[in-house]
Amino acid sequence: MTSTAIGSDIFAYDPGEFWDEIFTADSSARPHYASLVRQLCTLSPSEVERRQRAADLSFQARGITFAVNQATEGAEKIMPFDLVPRIITADEWRTIERGLEQRVRALNLFLHDIYHDARILRAGAIPPEVVLGSRGYIREAHGIDVPLGVYTHVVGSDLVRDSSGDFYVLEDNLRTPSGVSYVVENRRVLKRVWSQIFHDYDVRPVEGYAQDLLEVLRSVAPEDAEGAPTVVLLTPGVYNSAYFEHAFLAKGMGVQMVEGTDLFVDDGYVYMRTTGGPERVHVIYRRVDDEFLDPLAFRPDSVLGVPGLLASYRLGNVNIANGIGGGVADDKAVYAYVPTIIRYYLDEDPILPTIKTYLPSVREDLQFILEHIDDLVVKAVNESGGYGMLIGPHASLAEREEFKARIQANPRGYIAQPTLALSRHPCWVEDHFEGRHIDLRPFVLFGSQVKITPGGLTRVALRRGSLVVNSSQGGGGKDTWVLADRAHNRNS
Repeated sequence: MTSTAIGSDIFAYDPGEFWDEIFTADSSARPHYASLVRQLCTLSPSEVERRQRAADLSFQARGITFAVNQATEGAEKIMPFDLVPRIITADEWRTIERGLEQRVRALNLFLHDIYHDARILRAGAIPPEVVLGSRGYIREAHGIDVPLGVYTHVVGSDLVRDSSGDFYVLEDNLRTPSGVSYVVENRRVLKRVWSQIFHDYDVRPVEGYAQDLLEVLRSVAPEDAEGAPTVVLLTPGVYNSAYFEHAFLAKGMGVQMVEGTDLFVDDGYVYMRTTGGPERVHVIYRRVDDEFLDPLAFRPDSVLGVPGLLASYRLGNVNIANGIGGGVADDKAVYAYVPTIIRYYLDEDPILPTIKTYLPSVREDLQFILEHIDDLVVKAVNESGGYGMLIGPHASLAEREEFKARIQANPRGYIAQPTLALSRHPCWVEDHFEGRHIDLRPFVLFGSQVKITPGGLTRVALRRGSLVVNSSQGGGGKDTWVLADRAHNRNS
């Protein structure tokens, strides 16, 4: 137990049996957190509460919200924010950067391959049914050549740290990953309400993300684009859970945010309706799922997309980021084969390991899952946001039996993994600190080169004992600091 005076009160924090981001097993502060801990020790609970209220009001005033479509208390919620930042050393970040770049390059090569020659399937490295049976596999994308050969322009891979302190990739998000607006806003709000906390640290900036994204989108414009290519952000509309982020990024890039009705296709080209007449669009940063992009090619009842968009994309007259069909590469069953994918295309061992994954479509794995479901996390491959998931150790007997039946009825629809001892980070709870489980979503941009924003969204499972960090399931966020080389803590 660590016991440190904070003002006139006693602050007690027990790291517990998990890897704690701030404290070591013997309850001493890790070197890069030492200055932060000293600053925390100068505050009274009332001072922390005052800053927390100021942060909450700042989020509310700026409209930093997310929609919870399955919630009963209302659609819009303020993103919960914890004041104590998560700190990542320069050495740790270098490993993360190398591992993520390796991963995104391999997955991009995988996407090009399966939509062209499918060499990896013919070689037997991955069972064809795993790929071709994925809901994310879009047959209409077969044979399409994209600028620079890049399909994965924006990637948000989720990382976790286990009880040994090592980082693992939990899953990849290659379609329309969200959360980067909170990366920037968390930093902005923390600087506003607690600027002193930064004084002893050299923290790398995250505020340039929007302009970096614009540079990537312009770099993958069609070859016939003259001057500055016209980029737009395609949103499903105000009721989407990430609408705040869509508006945030469009404003940050200085581009138009449009809905499907604002665009049309004429003679194979995409145009935007403006008060000055039609304007050709070269790149669409879409936040609309594949099946809704073009009612002529996919769902005919979609009112979110643009009729004829797929044909224009196929002709090379417009580029779409992320590319159509990328969902097959972040399918939770395909995830089990990412180490194979890295070795096949890059002839390298994975830098960042993945979690052992059991596939019910494999007979031996199915038997193991049914016999050990008490100890496993079971996930539906087509769900996200923490939905369609069973955490065996925390589930009732009835819930486990229900999931057994689901798995046996639809083996391709589920995967299972060991229950991870996610690392914890101290969070302010009422008038004291308690450990809460966290993960990390860095954001990778890929155009003419790979660029990884030095930070990411640290998501926090704010409910005591919960392993689910998703905001839709009661999670919140922290500012994530990546320290600059040789200057991470000048006063420690």
